[in-house]
Amino acid sequence: MTQETPGAPDVFRTADEAMAWITGLTSFGIRPGLDRIGKLMETFNHPERRLKFIHVAGTNGKGSVCAYLTSVLLECGYDVGTFTSPYLTSYSNRLQYNGQDISDEHLVQLTNRLKPAADVLAQSEWGSPTMFEVTTALALLYYGTVSFPDFVVWETGLGGRLDVTNIVTPVISVITNVGHDHMDVLGPTLADIAREKAGIIKSGVPVVTAVSQPEIVEIMEETARRRRATLYRLGGAFSYQSLSIAENEQNFSFQGPFRVLQSLTITLNGEHQIANAATAIMTLEVLRQYYALLVDDEHLLNGLRNATWPGRLERVSDRPRIVIDGAHNPEGMEALSRALRDIYSYDRLNLMMAMMPNKNHEQSLRHILPLVDTLVITEPDFHKKMNAADLASVAEGLRSELGRPLNIVVEPDWRRALDRLLQASPSSGEDGNTLNVVTGTLYLIADVRSWLLHGTKSEKGW
Repeated sequence: MTQETPGAPDVFRTADEAMAWITGLTSFGIRPGLDRIGKLMETFNHPERRLKFIHVAGTNGKGSVCAYLTSVLLECGYDVGTFTSPYLTSYSNRLQYNGQDISDEHLVQLTNRLKPAADVLAQSEWGSPTMFEVTTALALLYYGTVSFPDFVVWETGLGGRLDVTNIVTPVISVITNVGHDHMDVLGPTLADIAREKAGIIKSGVPVVTAVSQPEIVEIMEETARRRRATLYRLGGAFSYQSLSIAENEQNFSFQGPFRVLQSLTITLNGEHQIANAATAIMTLEVLRQYYALLVDDEHLLNGLRNATWPGRLERVSDRPRIVIDGAHNPEGMEALSRALRDIYSYDRLNLMMAMMPNKNHEQSLRHILPLVDTLVITEPDFHKKMNAADLASVAEGLRSELGRPLNIVVEPDWRRALDRLLQASPSSGEDGNTLNVVTGTLYLIADVRSWLLHGTKSEKGW
């Protein structure tokens, strides 16, 4: 493939025009593999080779670990690029530099640079790049030719081995956990999924992981040994102890191979967030020990405390009380149910949810339904979705196991469903004894969050 042509005419004049082209590539679906992204990076002289990446994979917790890493590194004075997916409000949320979304000017500029290369690729044997491949290429161009951060916190899209983010060679790899998600793409068993996620482990590059299942631990350890990569595992090389749990404040201690930290505080909710924070701390500890990363204790403490990640046990309304959480698989729903038991007080729990069709819905519902009084089932505003009636039939099949009443409401329109949720708790704005939770696919969470906080729907095109 030839090098980019200087002075090529601009195709896009506005960010909306650029995003319309990018999101239009969604029609090409998910096509795992590194060939197309490799060809694109070759066109631009491999900007990814100029950057230091912290590559983060896993089923749940990737975004939260990225948030902790970004917050601490910024507190330490480093320039940080953060690439995450999907987004909750705007497409540009995915490409951040020092906590700020990519500007419209840079988005247009880089899309105009990228489109001619994408058009050439589309006419080749490799075919058109997908939306996620173009987004990843944009990020690499942004960080490698425009903003030049000291570190890029780099989240995988799906899996690891064949995920397009795996084009990079990081300074450290992180694998949060392995659970039942994207089984239609990654494989039918947890072992299959684990092998795909272990694919981000590179020769000689240290790995931090929070996986816990014995068979998954074995896969991670064997892959690390084969690639001569030092593995730091939660429950092995490092651990944590929860000291106190309350809404918006959790205290814990950290025990690692290099030092012990006695009292740390985070404001993200749920004990699973302590595990995510400990994973981020171990990552920073390895970089501190072997890569001369400068992390003062004060900066570590402030960075952890200040870390935020929207859509994860986030209270978006006080009167009535509404908490949103993107628990879209069994492991996420288990963490949500545990947090609802440990953190929140309520007399009545009303829950609204929507799911995508490729999930383990029965197991997800088994975790959460024992807590629920009214279940409002709806659909996300997205072309790939599970019909509300189909999800309701799964819930109906589990109703007899509960041993307690469960009111099931089916409303496919998510805005009307939100009204139905709040109608089921008329006293919640007065006495605060009812807790309303919106959960499931992030496509739903994004719209509900934007609607409640900003009076508008989120952008689409993930």
